[in-house]
Amino acid sequence: MRQIHNRILYTFLGFLIIGIASTESFSSVLLNDSAKIIVRKTTDFIVTGDGNSVNWNNADWLTITKQESSSSKSLLTQVKLLYSSQGIYFLFRCDDQKITATLQEDFAPLFKEDVVEVYLWPDQSVPIYFEYELSPLNFELPILIPNIKGRVQGWAPWRYEGKRRTQHATSVQGGEKKSHAAIRNWSAEFFIPFALLGSLIDGPPSSGARWRANFYRIDYDEGYNTWSWQKTTLAKAGNFHEYQKFGTIVFE
Repeated sequence: MRQIHNRILYTFLGFLIIGIASTESFSSVLLNDSAKIIVRKTTDFIVTGDGNSVNWNNADWLTITKQESSSSKSLLTQVKLLYSSQGIYFLFRCDDQKITATLQEDFAPLFKEDVVEVYLWPDQSVPIYFEYELSPLNFELPILIPNIKGRVQGWAPWRYEGKRRTQHATSVQGGEKKSHAAIRNWSAEFFIPFALLGSLIDGPPSSGARWRANFYRIDYDEGYNTWSWQKTTLAKAGNFHEYQKFGTIVFE
């Protein structure tokens, strides 16, 4: 029943997009492959929030840089990626001075406070992608995004349980993991199972497969500050949802 529901949703959105999107516009999106990183393969491991698994030794840090800032302070922000036959692992490391986060539930508007974000766009023939957010307090927001001519609408996962559910954890260094605490940095570690992306993919990616993706961070300690891997229009004037500007991840 779950697979039928996913395929119906995907087919419906596909026909909707075909009716409103031009072939020319999507051709230009497909050709934009200038920025890419290799995602190495791993065996599965336990997500603890501190990134101490030896598996992470096989991944390199990718530094994501300031995009928009109301503060002169420079806070290092880095991310690592790995993938297994079951899903993709992410590890963020964020220098910080304070936890500006108060929301205490999953599926809350976490982007209004300190947060890291991942966008995954496996099938570039349609403007539908997956967005994942995690706060320093370890609350998550996983959503499917149909982006129809810039009209963005998030859809929460249906039957979000079992093998479809993410694993996530956070840790804090130099202070306590609580709202408004003074800290030195915080880490976010999470696993997105391929089973959760069933509406977007037919199965785990094969070696050499390419997905479009982007990685972000938002920090509110001193106003509104953002970091990104591939730059989009400034978030105050636009948003992070310019999928045409995403980079490419290549599965080893």
